[in-house]
Amino acid sequence: MDGVKLDELSEIWDDIRENYETSDNSDYDRAVLDCAARLASSPGGESAYVWAIGLALMAPYLTWLPGAGVAEQAVAALEAADRALRDRACPHDSHPYLSHDDEEDEYLAGILLALADESADWNEDSPRSEWLCPHNAAGFARIGLDIIHPGSVADVPPRLPVEAKDSISTLSALLHGYPKPWTDIDDEISSQASELSGAAPADRAGRLMVVRAVTWYAVSGMVRSKSVLDHLAEAVEGVRPHFADGHCAHDGHPALPDSGPDAAALGIKLSSPGGREVFERSRIASGRNTPLDAVVCPVLMAEVADRTLALLRTRRDELFGERDTSHADAAYLRADGRLNIERLVERTDSKSWNEEYADDLGLWAARRHGRSDDDRDRAVLLLVAHQATKNSYPSPPLSVVRGVLATMRAVAAAPLPAECVHEDEHPALRRAEFRAGMAHFWAPEEFPPGEEPRSAESWTCPRFAASVAEECIGDLAGLYEEDEIADAR
Repeated sequence: MDGVKLDELSEIWDDIRENYETSDNSDYDRAVLDCAARLASSPGGESAYVWAIGLALMAPYLTWLPGAGVAEQAVAALEAADRALRDRACPHDSHPYLSHDDEEDEYLAGILLALADESADWNEDSPRSEWLCPHNAAGFARIGLDIIHPGSVADVPPRLPVEAKDSISTLSALLHGYPKPWTDIDDEISSQASELSGAAPADRAGRLMVVRAVTWYAVSGMVRSKSVLDHLAEAVEGVRPHFADGHCAHDGHPALPDSGPDAAALGIKLSSPGGREVFERSRIASGRNTPLDAVVCPVLMAEVADRTLALLRTRRDELFGERDTSHADAAYLRADGRLNIERLVERTDSKSWNEEYADDLGLWAARRHGRSDDDRDRAVLLLVAHQATKNSYPSPPLSVVRGVLATMRAVAAAPLPAECVHEDEHPALRRAEFRAGMAHFWAPEEFPPGEEPRSAESWTCPRFAASVAEECIGDLAGLYEEDEIADAR
């Protein structure tokens, strides 16, 4: 250790541990190669523990895209240290590496400094002698190897692969509604379908749980590509036969997480041998939770697959197919078949609770507009279709956009008079004023006028209708590719 400034090195190593998500970083590569060279030069030496722990700290970077040959040199040095140190005679009954998990990695740099300075305070549970023992150095060498190549060594505490932790972080941000800036949402969700399709038998249940979690997001309207839902459905269809003949002796099965981020995290954890070991180790230590075999039981997974597939198929048809709005008649027509103007006014209000009605309402109004020959009804239905699409969250799906655009483009293309026949202004589409005015226009004998009433002629004016249609077209036309909505023309 002569001439080595361990405080500087440990700071560099810890920085790489924290900020490993980079590729071809020449500074990182030099730090890894320097540490590997020092360990390889004396894999059984007194300072081997320093370089073994140093490489273990930097190992997450080596799971990304380090420079050519960098990971290979680190692996060779770690393997050499393990061979040289693991069979040395030792008086200890235990060693710190045996209970070291990934949450404790952040303390390793500080421990190295304390080990190098005998006068430094020592607050660790294990004595210095166990930390300095060749067996412990070999153990941390194996931990480094397990990080770089998960499952490649034995006799180390289980941990989630770095890739799995990154996936949990990425999906957590996405499913919370705040995806990381570099996340391509469609690609990220589709990749989970690919992972399920290619999963090894032992990983299949975990991967199905991940698809279950991302499906909720995909069918919420946040995904505008039908191919993403197709990919998810095909993946579930492909693995369903693997659970078809499942049977079990369990008294019951656990309730899986019902939040997207939690459900995805559990699935990813159960999608690797290390993750499954972490799950079981945590369960045994806490004395809580259901045994792993019940969580991944094929009978339970068959139910998960069936429910996920049913949801995907139903919502795929609603979002991209020929959406059925016949049920809306009961909500928006009176018993005599006339418009239920009160309900229509209520549902066009810009309130969060109206989001769930917006898509069906907008499409229903657009379709009914095309079939109506009543000027008052047509005026109301056009406005309702427009306002409902504004209330849709996150935005209207293709099945709705296609139908609403068909109506709006037909209205916008109709011949217009050179001038309006009414003297007053067109109705303002400001929320409260618009809703009160629309109710009075449609049924003046039932509803009082608003603060600034407009004439019936202004509400039914073709130029007003055209302006509403043009605004709606501007809102909707960019949501999907023109070839997807071509039949809306």
